[in-house]
Amino acid sequence: MAAITDLSFMYRWLKNCNLVRNLSDKYVFITGCDSGFGNLLARQLVNRGMRVLAACFTEEGAQKLQRDTSYRLQTTLLDVTRTESIQAATQWVRDQVGEQGLWALVNNAGIGLPSGPNEWLTKEDFVKVINVNLVGLIEVTLHMLPMVKKARGRVVNMSSSGGRVALIGGGYCVSKFGVEAFSDSIRRELHYFGVKVSIIEPGNYRTSILGKEDMVSRMRKLWERLPQETKESYGEEYFRNYTDKLKNMMQSAEPRIRKVTNSMEHAIVSRSPRVRYNPGLDAKLLYLPLAKLPTPVTDFILSRYLPRPADSV
Repeated sequence: MAAITDLSFMYRWLKNCNLVRNLSDKYVFITGCDSGFGNLLARQLVNRGMRVLAACFTEEGAQKLQRDTSYRLQTTLLDVTRTESIQAATQWVRDQVGEQGLWALVNNAGIGLPSGPNEWLTKEDFVKVINVNLVGLIEVTLHMLPMVKKARGRVVNMSSSGGRVALIGGGYCVSKFGVEAFSDSIRRELHYFGVKVSIIEPGNYRTSILGKEDMVSRMRKLWERLPQETKESYGEEYFRNYTDKLKNMMQSAEPRIRKVTNSMEHAIVSRSPRVRYNPGLDAKLLYLPLAKLPTPVTDFILSRYLPRPADSV
């Protein structure tokens, strides 16, 4: 058994050391670089000597990242929910990479809110998240694919453990399940062009994806806009318990995000990138097992976590 474990470790070590050649000549385009995973990944790739094209949502984020890095990083503004913004960014990338094409597209931009019990949300709440996390990701990919195919490069899509098991209501998990399906389908299609597609499925990490507003006040706004009948069916105690659990989940999120960006970097620089990366112990020990268990078992386990509504049977 020990020999098998040693061989497995050596195999993985060799794969991790098997890097793509001439990385300093290759271009990587990353969305969502104002903060969090995208920001740190951009810095890591610059330190590795790659040419980074970083897309930020705000002028302030773009200027700060440009100041803090080197000439190997260039920034542009991108709103993934606007077709004209994506078209402008695509032309900008095309002007940068020229005939060599784009080695890696990293679809990292995303939001997590509004989230909460599904019945508390509106269609607009769902659409807001899905437009960024899924529709925007798809449109950016479709625009950039000709350049990625030219380089026989990589597509790295940011999903989530919430794309394997739905832990919370709202558009977030819905969008991440969609990212999984889209990534699986294009991976099979692009295989024939020499393009590799990887999916990043982190556990619970602390980034700005949940916004800056206090969780309690945000949930209070959702609660107060509900019809009285809906409030009565859930009850004030449900609201308090649900909000406390969300707050505790946020507070327990892992602040050290380098394991995630290391996974993203490996998907870009390794000659043998993995199809899926699961950074975080919670992803490996909790969320993945939950996703693989029979559905009734997963439902039973997760139902122990959720509070009971006032009108529960």
